[in-house]
Amino acid sequence: MKITPTIRAELDRYIQQEGLSLTQFGNLAGMNRGIISSILAGNKSMSVNQLDLITKAMGLPEGYFYDLFIENYIIDTPPNMRRIEPFLFRCAELDKLDSIRRVVGAIMDNLLYSPKLFEIAEELLAQGRHKAALLLYEGVAEAERYQHSERLAVCQYRIFTIQIGDDQSRNLRAATIFEVFVERLDDIEQLDALKDLANVYRSLRMWDKVDEMAKKMKAKAKIQYSMKHKQKSREHNEVIKKLSRPMFVYITYADLLCAGVCESREDYGQALQYTYEYANLDWVKETDENTLHWVKLFQHWAQANVIVNKLLSGDMKVLNDYVEYIAASSDTTDQDRVTQLLNIMMTANRYQKDVNDILQRFETEVNSLLQLPQFNDIYTQHVIPEQFARLGYELAYYYLHRGIYSNGFKHLVYSMEKYHILNNETYFIKCMVLFERYRDYVVPETKAAYLKFIERVWIDDVKKNGAIDLRN
Repeated sequence: MKITPTIRAELDRYIQQEGLSLTQFGNLAGMNRGIISSILAGNKSMSVNQLDLITKAMGLPEGYFYDLFIENYIIDTPPNMRRIEPFLFRCAELDKLDSIRRVVGAIMDNLLYSPKLFEIAEELLAQGRHKAALLLYEGVAEAERYQHSERLAVCQYRIFTIQIGDDQSRNLRAATIFEVFVERLDDIEQLDALKDLANVYRSLRMWDKVDEMAKKMKAKAKIQYSMKHKQKSREHNEVIKKLSRPMFVYITYADLLCAGVCESREDYGQALQYTYEYANLDWVKETDENTLHWVKLFQHWAQANVIVNKLLSGDMKVLNDYVEYIAASSDTTDQDRVTQLLNIMMTANRYQKDVNDILQRFETEVNSLLQLPQFNDIYTQHVIPEQFARLGYELAYYYLHRGIYSNGFKHLVYSMEKYHILNNETYFIKCMVLFERYRDYVVPETKAAYLKFIERVWIDDVKKNGAIDLRN
């Protein structure tokens, strides 16, 4: 039978070894002699703060005794949330995720602990400690998987938002798992959940799912917007504050998403109708600063997208209008600019249009966009990076087809690297096919860099999937 050592025994051994009195060690640890004596006698439970003081006094690294603390004071004794809660926060501070995982596993067979662990997870999330919060959300979700509770749905929503990252295959799995829980969220929180799902599906170019999420969001948002102005109750207004956007945005953003769906299907007439819908915002009743900001944004987007839909449908008469519109936009963000340039390049490649003069005009901006910036929400984290990668592909296609090989291969390698990060196999393969088609025109340095990159991709795949090359 394995005998688990105790922190008390380790402390007693250290004091004896160093020839210290309890008073002397207490002075080192900043604790009085009576507490040290009670801990050694087993008459007093130890807090994580006291443990940290003792660990430091013994000259050991932070968290050195945390595994023993779990054994001695959590697993071997009835769980006490007054002891467990500060311990979990401290583990999160030190990024001791395995310790958090052990604690959750030790106590989550009792559903009574779910509400408190959920509260702790919410606070950790607010602190930006996403990995630690994820473990708690997963523990609560697993314990409550048969409860059909709103808390379970919220846990799944938090898990979804934390897990969304660069890997598009993982994003698809996360979205698929979470989608079935949306209807269990409260009516207000469903709006942000549907928006986030639509944005993930948009980044994956799963347009049927985008259409489905957008239409659900619009229907629910219209009901809530109507209730908001009929009830005007204090309680209802407090609930609405949970939204990340003004209420009307979910209605108009749904139209914008549906317009994008129509564009993907090359139904530019219907896309224009949706664009006119979100351009006309006379029905919005609020007049606060945030609302006016969003109204201005939608009108700005609508102005551009009316031209874009005509452009993508082959109406080249509006190309100069669009270029001048881009040039006149002094406060354009990187995400706006990449979308604008992508629209031009998609048009140029679809209709074999020479846009060299336009590319020269925006050469500095095109080159700066090769440095992919960081973003902070689901739309800008996932839709925009995919557009950066797609812009690289469209630029590569354009230049290579026109014999401007140095520029073409530069943008192609950039696009391949981004699609590899995104784990988008479809476009990664398209990039490889394009490279192979023009392989005879690549300079030795670029070819060597390409082969080195492909080797790195292969090694990454071996590490990820455990594949083994058995050839000699």
